[in-house]
Amino acid sequence: MAKKNPQARRPKKGKKDDRWIVIGIVVFTLIVALTLWGPLKKFRHTEHVRPPHAKKQEIVAKRPEVKPESKPPAPRALQPAKPEEKAKAALVAVVIDDLGQDVKPVTEILSLPARITFAVMPGLPHSRDIAEMAEKKNREVLLHLPMEPKNGNGKPQAPGILRSDMTPMEFMATISEDVESVPGAVGVNNHEGSALTENKEAMKFLMAELKARNKLFLDSLTNPRSVAYSTAKEFGLKAAKRDVFLDNESNNSGYIHGQLEELARIARKRGWAIGIGHPHPATIEELRKWLPEIEQQGIEIVPVSRLMQ
Repeated sequence: MAKKNPQARRPKKGKKDDRWIVIGIVVFTLIVALTLWGPLKKFRHTEHVRPPHAKKQEIVAKRPEVKPESKPPAPRALQPAKPEEKAKAALVAVVIDDLGQDVKPVTEILSLPARITFAVMPGLPHSRDIAEMAEKKNREVLLHLPMEPKNGNGKPQAPGILRSDMTPMEFMATISEDVESVPGAVGVNNHEGSALTENKEAMKFLMAELKARNKLFLDSLTNPRSVAYSTAKEFGLKAAKRDVFLDNESNNSGYIHGQLEELARIARKRGWAIGIGHPHPATIEELRKWLPEIEQQGIEIVPVSRLMQ
């Protein structure tokens, strides 16, 4: 009987090493799987990433959501007054006509604490000087353009007057000369003109010239049948009409004060009004007393162009 070889029963050393290698691969695979898809994933991420709700709260705290065009509320002390608590301001334009002959009343008007509008006649000794004085003081200037009146027989004609018996060339040449003599004028209002302002053809010529020069027009309304304003609107000019003559009784302070109060009444009712006066001492004095009163009433004096549409 042959002897048993003890070494024949021992597993080969190479096979034992292979088995441990396979076991190691399986264990490593399990660890990787648990790490990527198992319970270990939760712990790994919670150590480095904030929860979704915490991240959202941080963004909101840094950049509050504001709707388009909305503004942050003003502090309580700066909140605007309610409509019923705040008086609605009215606007008034005061135009002083017939300027150009004398500088003295102009300096007095310029001393008034309001933006009075200066209507300067053409061709007078100080027409240019007064227009320049007003412009330097930030006062608006109009060319106070003389026009043919109905009752002008025997009365000296003002320089630069427009008449119905002019040829078209004479008419336009006169307008050009008048405009040049009052530099800086933003527009025109009529001096007298009770006859010419109801002449439709003459007003067409005038408004065509003013449109070409980009001027405004204020109808002094010396004739209730005037077509000047309506013609200006037909030609696309910014225009307005006078509401109150302030000083038809030029030396009557009580009358002038009453007319100023009427001007304020119209402004409070409609929101705006235009008054025309002249450089009479009584008119200037009543304006000096009246201006602080209307300021307390919420009425603002503005250049006449602000009230033209």
